[in-house]
Amino acid sequence: MQRRTLLGLAASLPFAGPARADAARIITVGGAVTETVFALGAGSQVVAVDSTSLFPAATRALPQVGYLRALAPEGLVSLNPDLLLLSDEAGPPQSIAVLRAAGAPVTMIPDGAGAAAVRRKITAIARALGQDGSALAEMVAADWAALDAPIAALRPVRALFVLSAARGAPLVSGRNTHADALLGAVGAENCVTDFQGYRPLSAESAAQRAPDVIVMMEHALAEAGGVDGVLRATALGVTPAAAARRVVALEGSYLLNFGPRAAHARRDLAALLHPGAALPALPGRPWV
Repeated sequence: MQRRTLLGLAASLPFAGPARADAARIITVGGAVTETVFALGAGSQVVAVDSTSLFPAATRALPQVGYLRALAPEGLVSLNPDLLLLSDEAGPPQSIAVLRAAGAPVTMIPDGAGAAAVRRKITAIARALGQDGSALAEMVAADWAALDAPIAALRPVRALFVLSAARGAPLVSGRNTHADALLGAVGAENCVTDFQGYRPLSAESAAQRAPDVIVMMEHALAEAGGVDGVLRATALGVTPAAAARRVVALEGSYLLNFGPRAAHARRDLAALLHPGAALPALPGRPWV
C-alpha cells in the first residue's frame, strides 16, 4: 500500500484520541493477549477478538476481526473500540500503519516464549488497562518456578514438534520458535537445531534425527488422521517415535500461547513426555 493510499484511508477513520485506561470497548488480537485480559478481570470489556483467540470459552461468542496477521483496519474501526490491544505479531504492517496514522488507540504487546516473556505480556497489558498486574504475574511466575527443579532432574527425551503433517512432508519446528522454547522447558531436546523457524522434513532427515517422541497440537493431529495417520507419513514412520507409537498432543493455544496458562501447559506436557515423573501439582488458578 502506497503512502498516499495509507494517508487517505487513515484520514477516513474516525478516531477521537489515544486509548483511555478506563476503556469500555476493547478489541484483543493474539491468543495470549486475550487470555491475559480475561485473567486480569477485564473480559467483560472485550467486544471482539481475532481468530487465534480461543480461550476462555466466552471468546467464542464474540465477533471476530480475522486472523491476527491479516487484519483489515476498517473492520476494527467499525466496532468503535476505546482500546486496541494487539500482539506485536499482528499485521500486515500496512494495516497497523493505517491505524496509527488515524490516531487509533493502539497498544502493541510484545510476543515471546518463556517465563520472562509471559511476565512482560502481563505487565504490558495490565499497564494498558490501567491496572497493577503484579499479582497475576507473580502467581504465574511462582507456578512456573515450582517446576524448574523437578523438570531439570528428568532425563531429557529427544522430541520433534510437528506443526502439520496433513499434506506432504511434515512441517517441523527448528530453533527460535515458541515450540522450541516449549520443548526446552519440559525436559526435552529438540531434534531440530540446524535451522530456525518451521521447515518440511524429509524421511532421510527424520531418520537421522531419531526422535523418541513426536509432539503436536490436537487439531493438527486430527487433521493428519490421528496417530495412525501421522505414523503412516513416510518421513515420520522411520523414527523411534513411530516404532514406539509415541505421539502426544495438547490443544494448540494452550501449548504455544505463553500466556497466563503457561505454567500449567508446561506441567501437562512434561507429564506426557515423562510418564511417572514426580511433578508437583499446581494450584487450580481461576484463569486456567
